[in-house]
Amino acid sequence: MAARQVRDSGGEAFRQVSEALRTRMLDGTYQLGSELPAQGRLAKEFGVSRDTVQRVVRELGNEGWIACRQGSPARVVKTQRVQSTTARASRSRQVMVLGPLISEAFEQSQVSLDVFTLTSESLDTHIRLQAERIRAGAIAPGSIVVRLLLPDPQLDMPYPVVRQDKDDPRLRERLRAVTDRHTESLRTALRDLQTEWLVPSVDVQVRHVRLVPAFKLYVINGTEVLHGLYDVIERPIILDTGEEIDALDVLGLGATLTHHVEDADKDSPGSVFVLKMRSWFESVWNLLAE
Repeated sequence: MAARQVRDSGGEAFRQVSEALRTRMLDGTYQLGSELPAQGRLAKEFGVSRDTVQRVVRELGNEGWIACRQGSPARVVKTQRVQSTTARASRSRQVMVLGPLISEAFEQSQVSLDVFTLTSESLDTHIRLQAERIRAGAIAPGSIVVRLLLPDPQLDMPYPVVRQDKDDPRLRERLRAVTDRHTESLRTALRDLQTEWLVPSVDVQVRHVRLVPAFKLYVINGTEVLHGLYDVIERPIILDTGEEIDALDVLGLGATLTHHVEDADKDSPGSVFVLKMRSWFESVWNLLAE
């Protein structure tokens, strides 16, 4: 993926480089075990300072995506993994990654995604990747329906919080900004596809609910479910100002997801799980969400 040159204006440059590198790890550009380009090369590619790249690399290391050792290139040590429980021949009980599953969903003539998540960051990444495939003519869905369920921004969240002062608002404000930015990004990416006559029908709906997400949920085309619990961790978080603070947080992008598929047997574990999670999403969407 070609990099956009960004103005090195502190927080904005940091965010854009950080998001670009995460996208590359999610889409397989930087595969598990591979080395990131040298910091000087990344700084030149993105048109930012070496200090900005160093801060991004430090944050990715804090989040566990990469391992950094003095004098050695940073190496990718984690991706978004999916543990499949289905016996389908093409994915028989194997560890996969999320990207190909989303890609398969968008190869259908009618695409539907129901998502419950803490932020819209990883969904935005995958939606934009599929939008690029549509623009390139690789796929041509006739309709796309996305329903995104997010926690109420006014909800008193237990994470992320500053460890030494849980009333400090900075991490909650940061979470809200991240969510708003990516929600608007994916909404724009999908609506542009319809505006440009690339997808005849696009429907994007976002609702909020007064629930703290303990898990991430994707219901894909009504027949597949991805489900993953959020693990609470202690880690440093780097603010846009460059300040690093100790926090309690969860890592949605790195959470391992379990994959379940509805099949011809309505009593099979996969079918039961898909039906239950589909029903749960509908109940919350219709009765609790605003």
